[in-house]
Amino acid sequence: MAKDKKRNDQISKEKKKKGLGRGLWSVWAVIVVLFATAAVTTRTGSKIALFANNQTSCHCSSSSQDSVKYTGMVEDCCCDYETVDSVNGEVLHPLLQQLVTTPFFRYFKAKLWCDCPFWPDDGMCRLRDCSVCECPENEFPEPFKKPFHIVPSDDLMCQEGKPEATVDRTLDKRAFRGWIETDNPWTNDDETDNGEMTYVNLLLNPERYTGYTGPSARRIWDAVYTENCPKYSSGEICQEKKVLYKLISGLHSSISIHIAADYLLDESTNLWGKNPELMYDRVLRYQDRVRNLYFTFLFVLRAVTKATDYLEQAEYDTGNHEDDLKTVSLMKQLLYNPKLQAACPLPFDEAKLWQGQSGPELKQQIQEQFRNISALMDCVGCEKCRLWGKLQVLGLGTALKILFSVEGQNHAAQSLQLQRNEVIALVNLLNRLSESVKIVHEMGPSIEKIMEKKISDPSALEFSKWRRMWKSVLALW
Repeated sequence: MAKDKKRNDQISKEKKKKGLGRGLWSVWAVIVVLFATAAVTTRTGSKIALFANNQTSCHCSSSSQDSVKYTGMVEDCCCDYETVDSVNGEVLHPLLQQLVTTPFFRYFKAKLWCDCPFWPDDGMCRLRDCSVCECPENEFPEPFKKPFHIVPSDDLMCQEGKPEATVDRTLDKRAFRGWIETDNPWTNDDETDNGEMTYVNLLLNPERYTGYTGPSARRIWDAVYTENCPKYSSGEICQEKKVLYKLISGLHSSISIHIAADYLLDESTNLWGKNPELMYDRVLRYQDRVRNLYFTFLFVLRAVTKATDYLEQAEYDTGNHEDDLKTVSLMKQLLYNPKLQAACPLPFDEAKLWQGQSGPELKQQIQEQFRNISALMDCVGCEKCRLWGKLQVLGLGTALKILFSVEGQNHAAQSLQLQRNEVIALVNLLNRLSESVKIVHEMGPSIEKIMEKKISDPSALEFSKWRRMWKSVLALW
């Protein structure tokens, strides 16, 4: 009897183990079914995205897919995306980052307080970061205080030129004749008026998020695009109008990237960092905005390379011999870098513009539109935003002046003449664009991958639901 009872107890325990095993397998089966059902639900709930996407493109690795998005020649330029990313990362960005910290390129002269010529200024900035820290008289270089030689307006050649003439891409070898004060025909500010100018240390006033948002900020860009730079239609054949739009769009993209890259994440703790969601919403989700950024970068780079002789001979004098020698050395490295010259000798070909009988008239029209955009910078309600808006628009206006207001060495009386402030703006703009291109190249693919998955995959939004279910299943143990 004792043996029979012991045998029955052992059989009962084995049955319980088997029952528990079957129960555990049942739990796992439920889990598998639940997740399988979720996967089917999310895919069918998103309009069968897998099948629809497979008809147009294959889902390769992220690196392959991303490289296809921006590959080949940059539209209307003479370099491809891969070369731009390579040369920018290896050569341009490191050099420019050093250049803009030198005393010569660190100080920018601007009119920070001007009346808006279009509407009353109603911009209210929320943050103290909106204000600009101006330089005291004894901080900026002593040579900057010396008066310039002013060029009379009647000494300047007419900007129209000959409509059928081929543009000579070179400039006078005896380029630099000293810093002068002459007005830029592409910008609104009278650069010869020093009465209301103030020097600003750009390193103390970085381009970043300032809290300047709302109707006032939107009105600026609305006026830029709607009234002065409307987006061209797909059938637009006027190359010059396309160029103007792409330049402004590229600049806008760069500004948005810098705001997102240096963003106030938590005002209560003064925590700054990157805002990838904002970068995606403003720029990365729109391929044309990224392409226009690359275009603007190459356009400005072409202006710098075209003015090589002038920029090499320029006097980068701040009163500090050691710093000035470093600035000259860095400029020569930028202008004569063999990797840049071999990879992208002609970033943009300006000779194809302003051709035909309507060329001079069209140039005056677009020049007036850009001047209006320049004037709109006085309507920016945030002081620091106004500073960087003025600097970068002046830099773009300087690039336009170099490429389209000087015909070359065959026209000796029309030799290039730049103000010191124009050169400072030009190099700082190129650095801003270079940094934006680098950010897009390095961070863009990962940000796009995360954001697009978040948008297209509803299961990502239901993660907390499945996590709670998983916890309840574990509780059965």
